[in-house]
Amino acid sequence: MKIIRTANYEEMSRKAANIISAQVIMKPDSVLGLATGGSPEGIYKQLIEWYNKGDVDFSEITTINLDEYKGLPRESEQSYWYFMHKHFFDHVNVRPQKINVPDGTNPNVEEECARYNQIIKSKGGIDLQLLGIGIDGHIGFNEPADTYELGTHCVDLDESTIEANKRYFEKKEDVPRQAFTMGIGTIMQAKKVLMVVNGAAKADIVREAFFGPVTPRVPASILQMHPDFTLIGDAEALSKI
Repeated sequence: MKIIRTANYEEMSRKAANIISAQVIMKPDSVLGLATGGSPEGIYKQLIEWYNKGDVDFSEITTINLDEYKGLPRESEQSYWYFMHKHFFDHVNVRPQKINVPDGTNPNVEEECARYNQIIKSKGGIDLQLLGIGIDGHIGFNEPADTYELGTHCVDLDESTIEANKRYFEKKEDVPRQAFTMGIGTIMQAKKVLMVVNGAAKADIVREAFFGPVTPRVPASILQMHPDFTLIGDAEALSKI
């Protein structure tokens, strides 16, 4: 595990974007596992800036997103499909046919999970997986549990996750109660894993996840076992380690 401490969110975003751009430059047809939420927004902004300068080319990459809310259509402003297009895909030259996000509208949960697992397998797995972390230690939508889920699955969201995500919706009642998510096993099989974390609210869980026991009650703690895991955090998020 490699830990990079940065002064602020902007430096964290720039350093993470540098790792991702280096991956794409070294392997233009990389398979990138991508994440949504506030933490990676700055990364996408930086990557767009470098793309516009001609420093990085995304035309050959394949993207595989971590998760999607169950029941939300792609055109919903709260869907992760919409988020990724708004914050990244619509501003770079990634090919539409190489973009992969779980289909939250598929009523057949088993079918959708099997479909997504097959996509990941057919691409040879993920070269670099980008992650954030929830205040309960979740990664993707892998919530605290008694066991690790290996592949793509549909999960009931914890109350703390719903509470954290309500800011993206008009009211808390609008937040979906379920989501499709990539499994812990798939994340751990990624060749590289990069996590970004910012803000004082994440300080306790960072300490617990990466300096405490490995347990499915703190899903991110499994990353202690990954052979190529990098954590980039601002001073506040890393203040307790």
